[in-house]
Amino acid sequence: MEPALNSKIINRGREFFSSISGEKPSLFNKGVWMGKVMDWSMQNEQFKIQMFRFVDAFPSLTTSKLLTDHIREYFGEEKDMPPVLSTGAKMAGMLGSLGGALLNKVISANIQEMARQFIVGENTKEAVKNIERLRKDGFAAVVDVLGEATLTVQEAEEYVTTYLDVLESLEKEQQDWKGLPGHGGEQDLDWGHAPKVNVAVKPTALFALANPQDFEGSVEAILKQLRRITERVIALNGFLCVDMESYRHKGIIIELYKRLKLEYRDYPHIGIVLQAYLKDTDHDLADLLAWAKQNQLQISIRLVKGAYWDYETVKAKQNGWAIPVWTIKAESDAAFERQARMILENHQTCHFACASHNIRTISAVMETASELNVPESRYEFQVLYGMAEPIRKGILKVVGRIRLYCPYGDMVPGMGYLVRRLLENTANESFLRQSFAEDAHIERLLEDPAISAERERVTRSNKPRKTLSAPGGLPRFTNEPMVDFTLPGSRTAFPQAIATVRALAGKTYPLYIDGAEIVTSELYDTVNPTRPSERLGRISQAGITEVSQAIAAAKKAFPGWRDTSPRDRAQYLLNGAEVARKRLFELSAWQVLEIGKQWDQAYADVTEAIDFLEYYAREMIRYGEPQRVGNAPGEINQYFYEPKGIAAVISPWNFPLAISMGMTAAAIVSGNTVIFKPSNITGIIGWNLVEIFREAGLPAGVLTTYPVRVQ
Repeated sequence: MEPALNSKIINRGREFFSSISGEKPSLFNKGVWMGKVMDWSMQNEQFKIQMFRFVDAFPSLTTSKLLTDHIREYFGEEKDMPPVLSTGAKMAGMLGSLGGALLNKVISANIQEMARQFIVGENTKEAVKNIERLRKDGFAAVVDVLGEATLTVQEAEEYVTTYLDVLESLEKEQQDWKGLPGHGGEQDLDWGHAPKVNVAVKPTALFALANPQDFEGSVEAILKQLRRITERVIALNGFLCVDMESYRHKGIIIELYKRLKLEYRDYPHIGIVLQAYLKDTDHDLADLLAWAKQNQLQISIRLVKGAYWDYETVKAKQNGWAIPVWTIKAESDAAFERQARMILENHQTCHFACASHNIRTISAVMETASELNVPESRYEFQVLYGMAEPIRKGILKVVGRIRLYCPYGDMVPGMGYLVRRLLENTANESFLRQSFAEDAHIERLLEDPAISAERERVTRSNKPRKTLSAPGGLPRFTNEPMVDFTLPGSRTAFPQAIATVRALAGKTYPLYIDGAEIVTSELYDTVNPTRPSERLGRISQAGITEVSQAIAAAKKAFPGWRDTSPRDRAQYLLNGAEVARKRLFELSAWQVLEIGKQWDQAYADVTEAIDFLEYYAREMIRYGEPQRVGNAPGEINQYFYEPKGIAAVISPWNFPLAISMGMTAAAIVSGNTVIFKPSNITGIIGWNLVEIFREAGLPAGVLTTYPVRVQ
């Protein structure tokens, strides 16, 4: 950033801090129950985890006994509890059922009050009343109906209906609202240019089956429902914002927004949320701005830091994916400033809603907008309802254009929202926590985040890293990554692979004995269970003669295989893992067709098969070394493992490659030869296993197959 601009931002930030000196958000007010809970949560990480779990479960604790039992289950005995809970728990213990009822009442009232801190109303009447109160204080509002990721068609319909009801109520009320004061423009609009009614919609709540596996189907199904809300918003001259949710649905939501804008191209008040903490956002933003210009559209972007950091990080690590979010907080702050500037530079095309509680970020947007001569009508500020009261008052005083993001709805979905807010604000790097709970130095809070991020990167790079390895010098075992359907390549690879293997339909599959393929006269058809008329292949069936040949071949191969070193045996499994890895989509496609698995479940079965190969190879190297027993003087005693002989593997149909591979690989790598009988209804997948080991170079006779239909 240019030094001159950065100096202006820091000066602006100092003035902002000075104007709110001595004030604290209610979230950190230790004089009330919520403030005490937040204070204790920031001092004790374990209590914070248990507290937020308890709050999440709270709506289902409908009796005094359930409540008191859960308090003790989550927080232990009175001596282990913070004062904010222990006094009530002790009273409940002393007074029995009366104490339990009293504790229930007190805790319930406090948690509900905590929820109301962040939720504008549980019903329309309450929400409208609070919005009117906010407007009298000079604050505009955006209403967000709580609830996301609906599970049924009925739930999704209820969500749409709730929006339509809210819009109907707001339409009636807005007729009596005066526009919030602004410079010029229409008096009946807020600030002379903005609609008085503003709603945000979570797209996944509109369609229970939203899934990137079915990208096109998800977009169209959500769009069908969203049109109903959009048309109602347009009818009352309101503003509609399409919310961004988890990374999994990002591509769906951006495509949804593009189609919605093209359908209602003449209506300017339709916006979308982008999340600065996503590494993709620089590209997504540039693409969206270019698309809007190309199509001569007016768009609006609400830029947020992002509220799912922990979820996105854990989810990516669980599945072996690249982490989609910035892992240093300052990187998200720097990205926000970078992206905010890009939007402001394109203000003729894009209206900007700056959604942040960070005084450095707010100051940066103010000074950047001033430097670029951005008209007031092209940007506004937004903060969350119930949070950062001093900051929202400061923005109102200086800028005069601030909108509060106001969640609305029932307590149960509200708890999830509440926990997310509490986690966000008790995080060590939370700006509000550092500013109002820990009184961090102002100069540090106002530092250019790009500089802060670079310093943190250098610090991390200088920390020594432990490199963990498995026996034999192999990298430590890690699970094969799951398929990521947020990637367009994954979504296109599946239908392509299915088409490829479907073209092989009707092929005859042989037995595999002593390194030779044997086609028998008795054949068994394997079919697509979702389309039984589709014959996928013909599986050779073994008789007594073929089974005898298989046993003879396995016996002949056993001595040589037994004497092969454990490290060499393990290498065949590692080779097989690499073969399967290269054929992942093809092997998955066979599971889609032959056993009817969903795309992700088919892929998961193949990755589990790879995991067995990789894991057992490492374990064999570890167990293959003789282990010393005891330390008696003059003696060296060792134990070691001896292969048993021939193993018969009879696999089920439900996990046709994973389970069969696990049994087969374990037996083979430990020095046994294997006679393998795949399930009758997954004969082709059984042949896939044979192909993997053949390509891995496994010696003849170590693995033979005898497909036979059990009558």
